[in-house]
Amino acid sequence: MYILGYPLGLIMRLLYNILHSYGWSLIIFTLLVKLVMVPLSIKQQKSSAKMAAIQPQMQEIQKMYAKNQQKMNEELQKLYQSENYNPAGGCLPMLITFLVLFGLIDVIYKPMTHILGMSSDLIAQAQGIMEGLGVAFSHYSPQTSIITSVQANPEAYSALGQDFINAVQSFDLNFLGINLGETPSLALNIMVLIPILSGVTAFLSSWIAMKNSPTPMEGPGAGTMKTMMLISPLMSLYIAFQVPAGVGIYWIISNLLMLLQSVVLNKFYNPKEMAAKARQEAEERREKERQERIEAKKKARDGDAEAKAKAKSQKEINRQKLAQARKQDAEKYGDVYTEVTDDDLE
Repeated sequence: MYILGYPLGLIMRLLYNILHSYGWSLIIFTLLVKLVMVPLSIKQQKSSAKMAAIQPQMQEIQKMYAKNQQKMNEELQKLYQSENYNPAGGCLPMLITFLVLFGLIDVIYKPMTHILGMSSDLIAQAQGIMEGLGVAFSHYSPQTSIITSVQANPEAYSALGQDFINAVQSFDLNFLGINLGETPSLALNIMVLIPILSGVTAFLSSWIAMKNSPTPMEGPGAGTMKTMMLISPLMSLYIAFQVPAGVGIYWIISNLLMLLQSVVLNKFYNPKEMAAKARQEAEERREKERQERIEAKKKARDGDAEAKAKAKSQKEINRQKLAQARKQDAEKYGDVYTEVTDDDLE
């Protein structure tokens, strides 16, 4: 995860050098990440609204071609293209969120590397000294163990130079009485609140998102949506007990900012209203196209030579397209090809 952690570590190092507080650096970092992702969040809401708007057409296609998966996929792709909808459009913010999380875990696991900017050789020497002292390492955050050991016994690390000792002694992982480098446990202390708050805020964030979703929590997919709303907080709770407290703090702040963002965005980009508007626009466009076809046929019947020629030409084009499509379907699926008649074009 070093590749993900390196750029984030540079940002955290800059913030730490300005604020001289690990906890506040983490908070400001989380805020910056959320601000950068606001445009992506807006795009995700628009994508969700568009999906809800075309949901009836999707269900109709799925029902019509239930026994022909390939044909179903082809028709769905045509629908996506005609409606300018990208099914993967809402996945990017989620992907970026996970990449940032994994990168941040690496930063919090390795504060000496990313924030203090120490080389791997120097850290390996410090680790060797610590092992010689017989001090146990934290499984999840060994560099935090080194920092604690140096701060408790700086003389033992004198061979690494005074600059090393000064840098480590001045580095404070504590924030509001919590060592953000330690891993929470089920013991009755303030640390146990971090996983609990992580799970609670994750649930509230999911609940708000589901509540404002343009797709109602009803029908075949409702059970899956409700299950995910419960699984996500439970995963947050479990993972927060496995990683340093700094990750849990990031998660809590991120969830709270997500709640605030949802409330604000829903004032300007309400998914339900956007979905309703998208449905109305689609219906108006289809109605306009239908009226144009009716008008063209009417002009042709009334003797408008140009309109008649245009209608005839368009009819022949439609005949050729339909015939070609039928031939392709017959070849693909082994169906019997039938000639296109005028009734098929009405």
